[in-house]
Amino acid sequence: MLTSHLTNELVLTGALAGLGATLVNGCMRPESQIFGRTIVAGHDTKEVALTYDDGPNDAATYDLLELLAQHKARATFFMIGRYVQQRPDMVRAVHNAGHLVANHTMSHPWLAWQSAARIRQELADCNHALEDALGAPVHYMRPPHGARRPAVIRIARELGLKVVQWNVMGFDWEPIGVEGILKNIEGGLRRSRYWGRGANILLHDGSDINMGFDRSDSVTATARLLQRFAAEDCRLVTVDHWG
Repeated sequence: MLTSHLTNELVLTGALAGLGATLVNGCMRPESQIFGRTIVAGHDTKEVALTYDDGPNDAATYDLLELLAQHKARATFFMIGRYVQQRPDMVRAVHNAGHLVANHTMSHPWLAWQSAARIRQELADCNHALEDALGAPVHYMRPPHGARRPAVIRIARELGLKVVQWNVMGFDWEPIGVEGILKNIEGGLRRSRYWGRGANILLHDGSDINMGFDRSDSVTATARLLQRFAAEDCRLVTVDHWG
């Protein structure tokens, strides 16, 4: 009898551990579709989307616009609403240069841990800030840190937003320098191509810490990537190309 009870407890413990791992995977793994469809990348390995989170930012966004213009390349910018309110002129500059402007919440919280009311407020307030700056609606959002649960995806859809993740990371929020960023991206590119997918590259032109954050390494890494992708005849797309 004791052996039977112990066996049942072990089975239950294992099942709960497996469920917990599944939930964490669905919440945090960027490519996971467990909680609902998100946009990651298409199935053409020559397609690359450069995406930038946490702007607009005086210290980097205009430099990126200049680089992208030199290469006739478009990118996607996921913007924090409180910075949008500070620099609506920069938001318009990004949009007018032909890039895709998208929602990255009002204040950059971990949405997966927030109430439904807070999730809705964060997304709606950022939408309003962006729409006030642009005079046009936005249709895409990326949850900060990629963290989501079913309510995040449901509320985003109710607000007319498609959820976007990524499959290649530069880890440029770490103090790893340009070479470290490029090394991380190289590994991600190899993985995405191995699986027959395009590359949705996550970089940052700003920081949720403060406006004016130094992202010069990310800008320099972008310059190197643009040269590489031109040599490889890759097609630079914005995330709306995939859905």
